[in-house]
Amino acid sequence: MGLGGCIILIAVGAILTFATDWHMQGVNLDLVGVILMIVGLIGVVTFSSMAKRRRVVIPGQTTVVEDDETRSGYRGGYGA
Repeated sequence: MGLGGCIILIAVGAILTFATDWHMQGVNLDLVGVILMIVGLIGVVTFSSMAKRRRVVIPGQTTVVEDDETRSGYRGGYGA
């Protein structure tokens, strides 16, 4: 489940908890909404911790070779 799915769970849970006044026999919609919000928050925390691990960059070894022409300025071309 991605970040978007987690945010949708939080939004649906908040709607069920705070914006509805439906009453169903045998189902407490406020509790269902709170559970959905908690699951969404756990998903956001899990997703962000996994994304943080993916961003770790191990620096590679790159060899840079500089020519005398590039260090002393532009030579050749127009106006040379």
